[in-house]
Amino acid sequence: MTRDLRVCFVGDSFVAGVGDPEHLGWTGRLAARSERDGRPLTRYVLGVRRQTSAEIAARWAAECAPRLTGGDWESRVVLSLGVNDTTEEDGAPRLAPARSVAALGEMLTGAASAGWPVLVVGPPSVADDAQNQRIAALDDRFGSVCADSGVPYVPVARALAADPTWRREVATGDGAHPGSAGYAVLADLVSPHWERWLAGPR
Repeated sequence: MTRDLRVCFVGDSFVAGVGDPEHLGWTGRLAARSERDGRPLTRYVLGVRRQTSAEIAARWAAECAPRLTGGDWESRVVLSLGVNDTTEEDGAPRLAPARSVAALGEMLTGAASAGWPVLVVGPPSVADDAQNQRIAALDDRFGSVCADSGVPYVPVARALAADPTWRREVATGDGAHPGSAGYAVLADLVSPHWERWLAGPR
């Protein structure tokens, strides 16, 4: 019998794959690889541009529930968020790091209560060095929250900041989002963690 796997990818514009002319982003590439490996899944992409972690925390459960509950299937959630928190407006980040951490913790608690295994992918880097420092600091804090909760975490910010393909595509794009090749780099970073997570407890 084929495994009935349903995964909600929740987050911001990077989850939505903004900037990718192939309209796959990193989530579509992961789903395609799973299909080729004999592990088909239903992919729900719940990414909203410009949303902070707090805004995502306010909506995620209501959006995941009708997609993941009510049937005899395997439900999982991938969270990826945080870049918009670090964007400066009026001289300060849009969301203070403590609020970002609290929002992620709230989502992890909610997913555990619902019985949905979670994988968290950290915020990617952008074309602004000062913002990348804030992203890296938040990335570390997110990693600690996930470690405390026993949830797998995939840090990608520093690797992407050093990757020439990602840097080139982000710089030639809108300063934040890459094109197809950049999203392929991100998918490659996430892929081994994704495979271990899918093979783990349901």
